[in-house]
Amino acid sequence: MTTGAGNPLWRADGRGFDRLFIACVTPFAHGSYEVDEEALATLLREFTQPRHVEAGIGIIINPEAGECYYLSPEEKRRNVEIAVEICDERVPVMAGAIAATTKDTVRAAMDAKDAGADGIFVLPPIGAMDVTITWDAQRYPEVWIDMVKAVDEAVDLPLIAHPVSLYRAPYGAGFPPEATLKMCQEIENIVGWKMTYNWEGWKQVADGLRSLDRHVAVLGAAARCFHEALACDIFDGAATGSFNYALEPMLDHLETYRSGDHGGALERWNGGLRQLHAYVGNDASRLHVRYKAATWLAGKIPHPLMCPPMPRPSREELRVLRELLERVGVQVLDEAYVRQAAETMQLGLA
Repeated sequence: MTTGAGNPLWRADGRGFDRLFIACVTPFAHGSYEVDEEALATLLREFTQPRHVEAGIGIIINPEAGECYYLSPEEKRRNVEIAVEICDERVPVMAGAIAATTKDTVRAAMDAKDAGADGIFVLPPIGAMDVTITWDAQRYPEVWIDMVKAVDEAVDLPLIAHPVSLYRAPYGAGFPPEATLKMCQEIENIVGWKMTYNWEGWKQVADGLRSLDRHVAVLGAAARCFHEALACDIFDGAATGSFNYALEPMLDHLETYRSGDHGGALERWNGGLRQLHAYVGNDASRLHVRYKAATWLAGKIPHPLMCPPMPRPSREELRVLRELLERVGVQVLDEAYVRQAAETMQLGLA
C-alpha cells in the first residue's frame, strides 16, 4: 500500500490525513469558461502561506466545488500539475477523479497520479438515473464500491471519499452508515471520509468510523456544524469549500478552540461564522454557487461565474454574502464595484 512507509504522510497512528483540506474552486478566464491558470496558481499560493501550512491544511484539486464535472481530462490533469508545483510537497494534494464511466474515472485517477498527486478524492458515479437520483446506496452499495476498487487497484494511493447518495431522513445526502463501513473495510487505502451529512448523520457515521480497527479521518464538510463537531470530538479535520473564502477566521476559531479557550471559540462562532456558514449551506441547490461567489467577494478569484449549466449568483446573494463576510473580518470587494460587476454580468435580483 502506498499509505505505508513509502508515503511521508503516513504515520504509525494513521493520522497523517487529519488535515484541513480546502476543496478548491476553479477560476475561469473572464468572458470564457477556460481555466484561468494564473488565477488558480494565485489562489493556491494564498492557501499555502506559512500560517496555513503550519495549521495543517491540505489541497483538494478538482473537487465538486471546483466544477470537476465540467472540466476536460486535459484541464483536470493540468490543474493537478499546477497544484503540485505550487504546494511543492509542503502540503498534500488530493485530486478529484470522476467521469461518466468507471474506465474513464480510472484514467482520470491515473492522470492525477502521473501529475504528482499524493492521493485521490473519490466521488460517486455520474450519469444515468440508475446511479444518480434513483440510486439506493443502502441496498446497492457496490455501485460505488466497485468503481472505487477499480481506482484503488489502478493507482494504489491514499483515498478520501466524497460520499453522496440518495437523500435519507436519518442522515441526509451522505452514503449510508452500513455501506460506509463496508467500503472502508474492503478498501484499506481509504484514509478520510468527508461528512456530507446532516448533524445526526455526521454523529452516526463518525461513531461507525471510530469502531473500525484502523483510523479513517472524520473530515468535516458542512461548516455550519464545525463547532458542535469539535465539542463532540468527531472532528479530525475537514474537507470543505468554505475555506476558499473564510480560511483565516475559520482557522482563528479552530485554533482558539484547540487552545482550550472554548468560551472564546464560541464567541467567535456566534459572532458571525455560524451565520455565514448557515447562509451558504441552507439551500443545497445554491451551495457551490455561494462558495464561488463568496470566494470572488473575498478577492480571491477574478469573477464568480460557474460553468453553464451551473447557475449564476443573484445580486441578493452577493449582498448577503458580502455583509456576512465583513462581519467575520474578511476584506471584501468594494460595494460599488460589486454593484457594477453585477450589472456587467447581468445578474438577477433574486
